[in-house]
Order: sequence, then structure tokens, then C-alpha cells
Amino acid sequence: APPPAEESPPPPVAAPDPAVLEMLRRFDLAWEYGPCTGITRLQRWERAQALGLSPPSSIRDALLEHQDNP
Repeated sequence: APPPAEESPPPPVAAPDPAVLEMLRRFDLAWEYGPCTGITRLQRWERAQALGLSPPSSIRDALLEHQDNP
């Protein structure tokens, strides 16, 4: 039998722009969108949207763009 193929490591995840990180930090600290424990940022954004709290769409865009980066 041929030897098992070596798996290549996943490509490195690019760090988001510092401005994006600051925007996400401000979202994390904004109590107006409800508690943030036990859910992801995207789940929190979606919950706030469903409750009519109008979270910034730029937050959702950034989360979707960098969804592979915890």
C-alpha cells in the first residue's frame, strides 16, 4: 500500500485590520445590544437585529468576512 499522504497545514489566518478589531471591541462592550456571554458575536448581532436594536451592519460584514478567524 502507498504511504499515507501528508496533510499540509492550513494556511495562516490573516489578522484583521486594527480598526476592525477596535470596532468589534466597541461592539463587545456596548450593553445596548444585550449580554454577550455564551454566544458568538454573530449570534449577538443577529439577536440584536431580531429585537429591533439596529446593530451596525459593518459589524456583521466584518464578522462574515473574518468568520474563519476567532
